[in-house]
Amino acid sequence: MKFTEDHEWLSLDGDIVTVGITDHAQEQLGDIVFVELPEVGTQVSKGDEVVVIESVKAASDIVAPLDGEIVEINEGIIDVPGKVNEDAEGAAWFFKVKIDDESQLDEYMDETAYKDLIA
Repeated sequence: MKFTEDHEWLSLDGDIVTVGITDHAQEQLGDIVFVELPEVGTQVSKGDEVVVIESVKAASDIVAPLDGEIVEINEGIIDVPGKVNEDAEGAAWFFKVKIDDESQLDEYMDETAYKDLIA
């Protein structure tokens, strides 16, 4: 897994990257009450706002960490956004993107560096 400074996690499987928020991020947000995901087939560029999350504390945007095409979204967290609080780094992923350039992953942190960031 790779991690962004914006507290997203990225998991690569072939040319598909699964994207979610870290456990640290969901703890900071508090109880998540709403998630808006992008449409499958959407072309995204690194830095594009693609997900809106609302919690009892705040509203946040998740940006695309990579260039590519959204190939799958996690419909389950739209219906039950609280799943993100229960399993942020597992079953409550947000979307999967078919990446255009795998080398973009090189700029992100490994787990050790991320833990140092949030310490």
